[in-house]
Amino acid sequence: MIQINDKKDCTGCHACASACPRKCIVLRADNEGFQYPQVDTDTCIRCGACVRVCPVLHPYELRRPLRVCAYRHTCEAVRMQSSSGGVFTRLAEEIIRKGGVVFGAKYDERWQVMHTWTDTMEGVACLRGAKYVQSDIGQTFSEARTFLKQGRWVLFTGTPCQIAGLKHFLKVEYDTLLTADVVCHGVPSPRVWQVYLDAVNPRHEPITTLTMRNKSQGWSRYCMEIRTAKHCLYSGRASRNVFSRGFLADFYLRPSCHACLAKQGRSGSDLTLGDFWGIAEVCPSMDDDLGVSLVVIHSPQGMNFCGALGVCQKEVTYEQVIRANPALERSAPLTSYRAEFWERFSKEGMRAVSQLWWKKRVWKILRLIMMIK
Repeated sequence: MIQINDKKDCTGCHACASACPRKCIVLRADNEGFQYPQVDTDTCIRCGACVRVCPVLHPYELRRPLRVCAYRHTCEAVRMQSSSGGVFTRLAEEIIRKGGVVFGAKYDERWQVMHTWTDTMEGVACLRGAKYVQSDIGQTFSEARTFLKQGRWVLFTGTPCQIAGLKHFLKVEYDTLLTADVVCHGVPSPRVWQVYLDAVNPRHEPITTLTMRNKSQGWSRYCMEIRTAKHCLYSGRASRNVFSRGFLADFYLRPSCHACLAKQGRSGSDLTLGDFWGIAEVCPSMDDDLGVSLVVIHSPQGMNFCGALGVCQKEVTYEQVIRANPALERSAPLTSYRAEFWERFSKEGMRAVSQLWWKKRVWKILRLIMMIK
């Protein structure tokens, strides 16, 4: 029976709940908004299925990538609607052309993030773009297995810990499965995200557009934009946005993100996708500030698929990439401000982020001055 004694030992991947034959495991949110498994001990038969599929208890081994490359989608409109260079869309196009199914994260009616699937390019549009909140996997592991057993192609995208959970849940390799995780800094709290939305939209008007990576000012200076049918609730540089600042300052990441066991290729994924930060130094000719995708290939399945699509437009070395993309290997540091944030958040809401962000920034400046002296 799965037991969580330390919250850093649970990624919330849903593998245990998906594998339970009696369906006696449910994931419920704690006071920080992160989901953890709870077992109905009256119906549990102690079969151990939940323990066997836990990616934290059974982490995969470290892998060196087979190939690393840069990619830009040929359609500029696709790149503008994507967080980076549009490689996810290119992969999805091919999977759907094969009659397959694409799994990814989308916003629900409350603008929280959930995993879902689609077999149309219209549906892929909702899965496109970064969403800096932990998604609810729901039943998608089981749904993916059903499609795979039917012989359909499946592209399953998610965070590294989610892909590790999926692979443990499936137990067997499928010739028609392509898995892709993302270069992940960590997943912020859904509770903080909801409080932020309530603060920016106090009248609770129906939101029509929400983009965390709007490229109207360029890829390198991306903006967040939230709109209703009548009003622009927020539009500005993400680096100046209170939610983004708290996320990047590590105030409210999931505890497991500070000790991630799915980095360095250990998710079991075929591919790792992300922004190719540092492309201006590695390959200046590709950098037009509309976005370039980083593609890290881990498996023969990923190699064959990307090779057939011509995804490897510019091959680079892993050493060139890791300099500007340290999240490929390193977990987010556990800051002392995290505990202070949660102590203040219930009373102060998003003001706690602003105050702690400036406090942390001032302390960094003082440390720099002391080092110079």
